[in-house]
Amino acid sequence: MPSDAVLYQAAALCLTYPDEDVIARLPLLREAAPQLRAFTDHAALTPPRVLAAHYLRVFDSTHRHGLYLSRWREGDAHRRGTSLVRFQDLYRRHGLSCSGEELPDFLPAVLEFTARTGDTVLLTEYRDGLERLRARLTGCGTPYASVLDAVCATLPTVRTGHL
Repeated sequence: MPSDAVLYQAAALCLTYPDEDVIARLPLLREAAPQLRAFTDHAALTPPRVLAAHYLRVFDSTHRHGLYLSRWREGDAHRRGTSLVRFQDLYRRHGLSCSGEELPDFLPAVLEFTARTGDTVLLTEYRDGLERLRARLTGCGTPYASVLDAVCATLPTVRTGHL
């Protein structure tokens, strides 16, 4: 299990809908993953209804801040289906499966997979999409950007070309 496993698991929870369970875990998340304190402190001080409304506004159905990694590469095209099957196959190879509530490329699911297995292949492969999502979240001024900051800080740098 990599040293970042706790961060990935905590980030997965921070990026899910802030229901009562998530809100109840904020003190634990704050202590377990200090890299996420900007978000957990904000979430702890924000009334639950306001936090939930903000989550829905930020991660709405327009996909501008979508948490589905394959959309960042394939968009909504037919080839996205192939990517989703690949996610599922990788999960199965590690003895895991998606619950069916979310698609396998849902970022919190990928973060949980990474935390459980130590396999960073999906996060690394979709690093460019994570960076674009992070930039968009930063641009709209949401505290969720700090969660992506922490996750991206654990990944290898994106190579953009040769010198």
